[in-house]
Amino acid sequence: MFQAGGMKDELQALKSEVSRLLNTHGEGIFDASRTHADVLADQIKAALSDLAETLNEQEEHVGDIISERPIATLASAFALGVVVGFMLRRH
Repeated sequence: MFQAGGMKDELQALKSEVSRLLNTHGEGIFDASRTHADVLADQIKAALSDLAETLNEQEEHVGDIISERPIATLASAFALGVVVGFMLRRH
């Protein structure tokens, strides 16, 4: 009535089929996640490139302002230093 050998063979076949399906599905997930990570990395690189360009432009702009008004810049830096010094002194 109960055939242990037949049941064992069926379980083994089921185990190998599930293993094959999991490996196939896992590879698909890995490939999809790799593709998504590559796209995300490209977007980050583009954003960092834009940021670097903007910072370079702003650095030139600040340099121009400082060279046009050196006395005002020096006075502003001194005043800021005094304010920060008082703030640090209180704490």
